[in-house]
Amino acid sequence: MDPLSDVLSLLRLRTYTSFAFDAGGAWSFGYGPHDGIKFYAVVTGECWLSVDGVEPPVRARSGDCVLLPRGRGFRVASDLRLPPVDGLTGVGAVKVDGITRIQGGGGFFGVGGYFELLGETARVVLGMLPPIVHLREEADRAVLRWCAERMTHELRAPQPGGPLIAQQLATMLLVHALRLHLADGQGGVGWLFALADKPVAAALAAIHDDPARRWTLRSLGACAGMSRTSFALRFKQAVGVSAIEYVTQWRMRVASERLVTSRDPISVLARSLGYESESAFSTAFKRVMGCSPRQYSRERSPGSAMTS
Repeated sequence: MDPLSDVLSLLRLRTYTSFAFDAGGAWSFGYGPHDGIKFYAVVTGECWLSVDGVEPPVRARSGDCVLLPRGRGFRVASDLRLPPVDGLTGVGAVKVDGITRIQGGGGFFGVGGYFELLGETARVVLGMLPPIVHLREEADRAVLRWCAERMTHELRAPQPGGPLIAQQLATMLLVHALRLHLADGQGGVGWLFALADKPVAAALAAIHDDPARRWTLRSLGACAGMSRTSFALRFKQAVGVSAIEYVTQWRMRVASERLVTSRDPISVLARSLGYESESAFSTAFKRVMGCSPRQYSRERSPGSAMTS
């Protein structure tokens, strides 16, 4: 897999829901900070979306889609001058056949959803996205709209395998948002933006393909087709950390996932990631993740003890 796919493969969906709403007249709803990712697809009509700390507000029109990946509070309204009603209490809204109707509906119709991802990897990935991802091009918004509609269908008519489908749809939304953010040309520092730098991306791919290898600046520079010194400088400028530190960080991301999802002893996990001893692995893990492997496993997988 490519580095982006490798990172996203570590994400795990904890919960999801979807909804549809039909509004009429003038309306305004406010929502506080949230832990997950919210998304909206406007089917008919238009609305304003204002996110805390972000200017200017976004005008979403029929066909547009919006992703809110950073968990900030926000308002969605026909007119932002109106005082907002708490969106969670649903004051003034009536739910009929799975659709929330506001003041009889008829002026605006949209579908949306919410999903939450587990783990440190999710925090790192979402931290690279802006507070609002606004999809306006037809080819882009069609993807998000289709995903939103499918998630709505899964919610209304549960079928065997529904949670798995929802997880895949959530991943599609996130991948598409990351692709768009990478393609917008604004650039930045971090592994996501470094994927646009071909030599650095080649080195990232090599690290992800074989994290257990004893990587050196010379061997990674060879993967990038650069000298050791030039590669070291270019990698740190693009990614924000040294190449060797990134190797360690990626190993610990992989390790943190396996500590939760597998029953492999820590000693086996350590060897699979290139460490000759459990103690060396544990030291590196604590430096990167802030706690020991055993503590990490206990806190995130109650009842599943990790043995050496």
